[in-house]
Amino acid sequence: VQLVESGGGSVQVGGSLRLTCVATGSTGSSNCIGWFRQAPGKEREGVAIIYPGGGSTYYADSVKGRFTISQDSAKTTVYLKMKSLKPEDTGIYYCAHSPWWLREDVWYNRVHYQTWGQGTQVTVS
Repeated sequence: VQLVESGGGSVQVGGSLRLTCVATGSTGSSNCIGWFRQAPGKEREGVAIIYPGGGSTYYADSVKGRFTISQDSAKTTVYLKMKSLKPEDTGIYYCAHSPWWLREDVWYNRVHYQTWGQGTQVTVS
């Protein structure tokens, strides 16, 4: 599996962005795609996850109600729509692939993901 993110940029407080993660290669029927972010000097944190088929999603408390993760019908592209952006949303955003069906209490831990994209910078000011 290979992942490529795009859609980052600079936006004003309160603005919106949509990030895109294109997955190529075999993703498997039980695989999950997550979005993570890393601010300077901070640990990489889980933002959202979508399960195969797009039926289930989870979000970090800090983004609930503002971010939406979705998947296209071909299941090759995952989106992260972000609105009402805040300065604390600034960071490099990564999508990541997990070959397992992750439980709700572990999805946000980066150790469960095996493949990562190169990241896309989001700056909110």
